[in-house]
Amino acid sequence: MRTLKYLTFVFWPLAFGCFAACGSEQKEHHDAAQYQTMVVGKKDVTLTQQYSARLSGRQIVEIRPQVTGNITRICTEEGRAVKRGQTLFIIDQTPYRAALEVAIANRQSAEAKLSTARMNFDSQQKLKKNNVVSDFSVETTRHELLEAEAALVQAKAQEKNARWQLSCTEVKSPVDGVASMIPWHVGALVGSNISEPLVTVADDKEMYAYFSVTERAVMGLIDRYGSTADFISKASAVKLRLASGDEYAVEGRIDAVSGTVDAQTGAVTLRAVFANPQHLLRDGGSATVLMPTRREQQIVIPQEATYELQNRTFVYRVVNGKTKATAVQLFPQNDGKEYIVEEGLQVGDTIIAEGAGLLKEGVEVKMKDEKLKIKNT
Repeated sequence: MRTLKYLTFVFWPLAFGCFAACGSEQKEHHDAAQYQTMVVGKKDVTLTQQYSARLSGRQIVEIRPQVTGNITRICTEEGRAVKRGQTLFIIDQTPYRAALEVAIANRQSAEAKLSTARMNFDSQQKLKKNNVVSDFSVETTRHELLEAEAALVQAKAQEKNARWQLSCTEVKSPVDGVASMIPWHVGALVGSNISEPLVTVADDKEMYAYFSVTERAVMGLIDRYGSTADFISKASAVKLRLASGDEYAVEGRIDAVSGTVDAQTGAVTLRAVFANPQHLLRDGGSATVLMPTRREQQIVIPQEATYELQNRTFVYRVVNGKTKATAVQLFPQNDGKEYIVEEGLQVGDTIIAEGAGLLKEGVEVKMKDEKLKIKNT
């Protein structure tokens, strides 16, 4: 019995000491948790911004007839390439050929009448010199001559108009391009007031990609390059990601910036132009413009190293082994993974590289063995 009491008396102090030691170790481990850190440096960086874009041909022309009649022939096929001046449709030419023949006859008749009027006037002038006819007769023939001349001018204009109307029965393409679907058939009656065009021709040698960026981003680009014209002339080439997810092989360039801001969205429209030698890009299609921004010797940090508070961005620097919240100023553009820091950090600063939003001020930090470091390049 004495032995048992003695063992009990000895066991409790030992157990209490063990629990205290374990608790101290757990507290120490909790107070100095391990975090991934990085040493701030500088490097050259290219940020690629992605913008949804709408594709449009360089020229989109709706082909409509200028005269009324029945379609007698369709000279192209849907989706085929067409050339400028190529005949696409023929409208019944019979009434227009007849009208031209009448106009030619009227012009020839007017020419004959003019010739007769001129001879009469010349004859009356000779007779007047010999005092055979009166001044009234001379003036009468002179007026007949003027009337005949006007009639000829009118006849020639009517002939010209008849020839033009006949030529309009052959509907031709005004541009090189690709034909759309054709909603009309042979025999259909068409005219200048039809609701749908005969066909639409898209000039797709070059394609435009229209996309929008924020007003702030545009102002930043203009400030950087000096003016809109300098930005257009000096901006880096842009790329295009197709709706299939593949990257278009031909690089493009920004060639226009809208001079107005959309009042509803606050965005500014930009236009990039891409060569389209293989006709892979189609009018009305969608794509994504990839616009790079090259900046040299910048402080770059992971987005996971930041957190936001009251519309400001912060990072945690490691100062004397503890976290210290530091406000930073970021470059407006980013690639979705990293930020460029313009103010708030210096080369050589150590910061928490991930999970900054889960920390707080003054937490003791035990750095992991492997540190991230951006080397000077």
